[in-house]
Amino acid sequence: MKTFGSDRIKEEVILVARFLLVLLFLIFGWGKLTDYSGTVAYMQQVGAPMPPIATIIAIFMEVFVCSAILVGIFTRPLAVLLAIYTLGTALIGHHYWTMTGMAHFEGKINFYKNISIIGGCFLLYVTGAGKYSLDNKLGL
Repeated sequence: MKTFGSDRIKEEVILVARFLLVLLFLIFGWGKLTDYSGTVAYMQQVGAPMPPIATIIAIFMEVFVCSAILVGIFTRPLAVLLAIYTLGTALIGHHYWTMTGMAHFEGKINFYKNISIIGGCFLLYVTGAGKYSLDNKLGL
């Protein structure tokens, strides 16, 4: 099977992929962490159930779980957890099928962006964190 040279840089690519996969979550998670009340208001606006608890879950997932994935600790189970969370955010926050006009278009883009991120989470689940990770150092 042709690998087109990917076997030579596999470990470095997995490291970069982990970073890119969680970058969006870390950026927006930090915003949620530093503006808790604003995030609760946003959660109310989008119709999230129990907005204060939804905010805590979002902060935990986007800051702490994604930081763990970034350094590569408990990567496989956390990748599955992040996939489930991402599906939930797609269904709750990007329900484009209830929208019209530009909101429909933007919601559809964000919904399918989340679906694509889930695909990345599943790939990370299958590949693992790679050589440059705490999982590798700890033999997990």
